[in-house]
Amino acid sequence: MTKFLLAVHVIAAIVAIGPVTVAASMFPPFARRALAESGGTESGGTGSGSHGYGTAASGGPVSVTAGSELAESGGGLHTLRLLHRICRIYAVVAAAVPVFGFATAGNMGVLGDTWLIVSIVLTGIAAVVLGALVLPRQEALLAGFEEAGAIEAGATEADSPEAGAAPMAAAGAGVAVTGVTVTERATVRLAMVTGIFNLLWATVTVLMIVRPGSTTGA
Repeated sequence: MTKFLLAVHVIAAIVAIGPVTVAASMFPPFARRALAESGGTESGGTGSGSHGYGTAASGGPVSVTAGSELAESGGGLHTLRLLHRICRIYAVVAAAVPVFGFATAGNMGVLGDTWLIVSIVLTGIAAVVLGALVLPRQEALLAGFEEAGAIEAGATEADSPEAGAAPMAAAGAGVAVTGVTVTERATVRLAMVTGIFNLLWATVTVLMIVRPGSTTGA
């Protein structure tokens, strides 16, 4: 029974936590690449959009024009949404890992071992980092890109020669500005907290393999 629980625990860790660490690690560089390709990091000063957004080169937010170009590009925004969705879904699935871990530890009689207690604490910290820092920052970046594109789309419709008073009023009233901005600095901060999350899980993995001080077999 112990071997079965251990096998399920290891498989769950590989299937659930593996995708989260990979997708979370890919999100910041893809966000920076999308920002650069949309023009957010290629020009200095203030943005060219009519709404006064700055550019990432000066640490300011991406311009609405850049957000619109990102939304219209073939993969940038769609890739970021996919990576974020993978992180969210597999983060929920990963809840099975500590469940089977506790069951395995109980059968092995190591619930009181120091290495396991440290692993449990680090796992809890990793879960907090993922839920309170990584996922919300990913959502904020996505919201910034999407909001910038929505503002630009509304402005384009309002400025259109065929647009009458009603479409212009709708554009002015229908765009909710939440203040979420996208900067290169934000992607760097996201990469930092993602690295902390990955380091915590790597440490837990090493502890599970080495099990310092443990006298049990496999």
